[in-house]
Amino acid sequence: MVELLIGKKGTGKTKVLIDSVNDACATANGNVIFISNNTGRNMYDIISKVRMADTSEFEISDWNEFFGFICGIISSNFDITNIYIDGVLKIVKDTTTGFEKFLEKVDELGKKFNFKTMISVSMDVNEAPDYMKKYQK
Repeated sequence: MVELLIGKKGTGKTKVLIDSVNDACATANGNVIFISNNTGRNMYDIISKVRMADTSEFEISDWNEFFGFICGIISSNFDITNIYIDGVLKIVKDTTTGFEKFLEKVDELGKKFNFKTMISVSMDVNEAPDYMKKYQK
């Protein structure tokens, strides 16, 4: 299952995401992953038990590469219950070309390996395409 938090920069998406990460960590029967292009910025707000992945250390240039990155995380640990992705358009350089297919693939992967994904997207919710709105929280 994939959920999107859509809103303009400064609308509190990261705060909601971090609260959800911490809530999931307290109740999850597995591992919780937080992915961002700058995990150091949030490391003191997130429970230390959460596994953090900083994409700035990798050269992710498109949605297929980012999907591969997520598959790599899953393949190294089948006990993941939740994945949280902050600032997804910063990770894949502000392009939505291919984002719809990425969401579908992550949703299928989540069903196959039984994990939930929450993703923050910085954009005006009124400008979000319909395919994004069907995942909107």
